[in-house]
Amino acid sequence: MSVDMRDDLRLDASVTFYRLYDVAYAIDLERAADVLGTSTRGRARPVRLDARAIEIRNPPLVVSLGELEMRIDGATYTGTLAAHVFDFGVCSLQLHVAAPPRSTWRHFVEFAATLGACSDVPRAFEREIQTLFARLHPMTERPVIAPLVEEYRIYRVDRVEHGAAPPLPMGALFADAALVPLLVGERRAISPGALRELVPNRFSYYEDDLVVLTWESAFVAEPRADDRDIEYVLEFANAQLLELRVYDHQLDTELPALYDRVAAARARLRPAGRFRQVLSDLQTRVADVTETVERVENALKVTNDVYLARVYAAALELFRERTWRRGIERKLGILRETYAMLNSEAQAVRMELLELVVVILIFAELALGILGHG
Repeated sequence: MSVDMRDDLRLDASVTFYRLYDVAYAIDLERAADVLGTSTRGRARPVRLDARAIEIRNPPLVVSLGELEMRIDGATYTGTLAAHVFDFGVCSLQLHVAAPPRSTWRHFVEFAATLGACSDVPRAFEREIQTLFARLHPMTERPVIAPLVEEYRIYRVDRVEHGAAPPLPMGALFADAALVPLLVGERRAISPGALRELVPNRFSYYEDDLVVLTWESAFVAEPRADDRDIEYVLEFANAQLLELRVYDHQLDTELPALYDRVAAARARLRPAGRFRQVLSDLQTRVADVTETVERVENALKVTNDVYLARVYAAALELFRERTWRRGIERKLGILRETYAMLNSEAQAVRMELLELVVVILIFAELALGILGHG
C-alpha cells in the first residue's frame, strides 16, 4: 500500500542542497570579504525576534556563486549557487532550486527525487569548492580540503493552497506519513514504530509553519519568504558536525602512527631526548584539537529556550553531536596519557643518566685521589 500523496494541495516550494567542506584550520573573514569584493553579500544572521537568544560570535560570510542550469526529464531548471564561509574553516555550498509553481505534493516529491539524482549537482559543488578554495587560500591558516564532507537537504514550502475551510494548520496538512516519501524516499506505507524512528522531530511555532527534522534532510513550511532562520541554525549544526567528524577522523589516523613513532623512538641508541619531538608534536596536537572543538562549539550559543533554540538542540541531538564530542575527548585522553607516560619515561632516563654521571664522577675523583697519592 502506498502513502497518501495529498494531491489536493498546491504548493510553491523549493529544494536546497548543502554540501559542507572543511578547507582550513581558520579563515580570516574580514580579509576574505575584502578580497572577494562584489561577490560577497555581508554576513548571515538570523532575523526573528527570538533569535536574540542565539549568540553568534563571528557570523559566516555570504558569497554569491552565480547560477546553475540543469536539464532534467526534458525540462530546464535554474538553481542559485551560494556559499557561507565560517571562520573555523568550513565552507558551506548551497544550491537552491525552485519547483514549478503550484505543484501538487506528488509532483513536488517526484521533482525533489529527480533533482537529487541529477549528476550536475555534485559536479557543480566540486567545481565551485575548488574555485572558492583558490580564492580564499591567502586568507586561510593551514589550508587543505579534508576528505570528509557533510551533505544535507532542506525541502521548503513557502505557500500552500488546499480546499479545506476553515484553513487547516500546517501540522494537519503534512502528517509524518505524508512526509516519508520526501524525507526518507520510501513510497510504501511504513509501520508506526518505524515512522517514529525515521521522523522523530516535529516543531511548530505558529499554525502556518512547521519544521520536521531527519538525519539527512528537513522539511520547512514557512510563509515568510525572508525568514530563513531554520535553515540558518540547521546549516550551523551541520558545520559543527563536520568539524567534529573531521577531527575524529584525524585522531583515528594519527593514533596508530603515534604508536609506531614511540616504538621507533625507543629503538634509538641515543637515550637522551629521544622522545623530544614526539612530546612536542603531542602537545601541539592536543592543543590544536582542543582549541578547534571549543571554537566550533562556541561559534553559536543558545541563551534561552526559544523556538529556534529547540530546533537547533534537536538537530545536534539527531546528529549525535555529543557522541562525536565524547569520541574526540576519549582520543584526546589517550594522547594526554601517552604524553604523560613518555614524559615520565624521559624523566626516568634523564635521572638514570644523571645518576650514571654522578657515579662516574665519584670514580674519577677516587681514581685521581689514588693516583695523586701514588
